[in-house]
Amino acid sequence: MKASAAKSSANPLRHLARLTFVAFLFTFIASRTLVILIMARKMPDLFLHMGGTHVHHLNYGIFLLSAVAGVLLFAPLNHKQRSFCALIYGVSMALTFDEFGMWLHLGGSYWQRASFDAVVVILSTLGLLAFAPRWRRLRAHHFAVGAAMLLWFVVSAAVLGALTFWVVFPGTYGLAILLLALVIGLLLVDRQTRHGAS
Repeated sequence: MKASAAKSSANPLRHLARLTFVAFLFTFIASRTLVILIMARKMPDLFLHMGGTHVHHLNYGIFLLSAVAGVLLFAPLNHKQRSFCALIYGVSMALTFDEFGMWLHLGGSYWQRASFDAVVVILSTLGLLAFAPRWRRLRAHHFAVGAAMLLWFVVSAAVLGALTFWVVFPGTYGLAILLLALVIGLLLVDRQTRHGAS
């Protein structure tokens, strides 16, 4: 117990990022689960309605973000208080960015892809801040794993793109267009390779 406390006080930024990451992740999962259960009528309607207007939970997140910003700006805080602010910050970010698509497009459905994408980007960033090794401790195997993950991402995106293309342009024409694009791409790569060699 004392070792973990000493470790977190030695690196308070990492500790706060981990608290924010965990709070963000669990709040996002909880809010999505509650919305699904309410919409499936498996639990009572907990949505707040004021004057016939549904108050979305992104508003709770905005108010909490404002409160945390005010506290962090104007109050001198000790380590425990900063840790509590990190938890509230994670909760409020999840509530706000869970409905990112709605405030980006000023309306629309709760189930917008932009919301999910924003949550993935924020969780990835917080995860890197919280769990990635320090820059000066990176070794060759870290870069090798990163390169392998990047390659896997590019290959997966290419396969997904090809499958999506196949669905959009079914049949022989879709296959012909896909093969044509592949041949053109290979010719461009070959031309660049020859140009670079000379």
